[in-house]
Amino acid sequence: MRKSRFTQEQIVAVLKDANTGGTIKDVAKKYGVSAATYYNWKAKYGPDEASPLKQLRELAEELAQYKNMYAELARENYSLRTRIDKKTS
Repeated sequence: MRKSRFTQEQIVAVLKDANTGGTIKDVAKKYGVSAATYYNWKAKYGPDEASPLKQLRELAEELAQYKNMYAELARENYSLRTRIDKKTS
């Protein structure tokens, strides 16, 4: 498979440039791609693709939930161990 001349960041920049105004034909000509390529990129990297910052925030929220779950389980484990130790002592 042939490697693209454009990185993902460049493709997203082209899509943003097209959203600012002008025709697709003009934007495609400016960047040296065909209109079909633009539409393929739009389908792949378009607005359905979550921005990296949004993904980072979602991952941070998920990590916070996991940390809370771990802390709760660690407290339960500690309390159960202290009960067992008191019974065996």
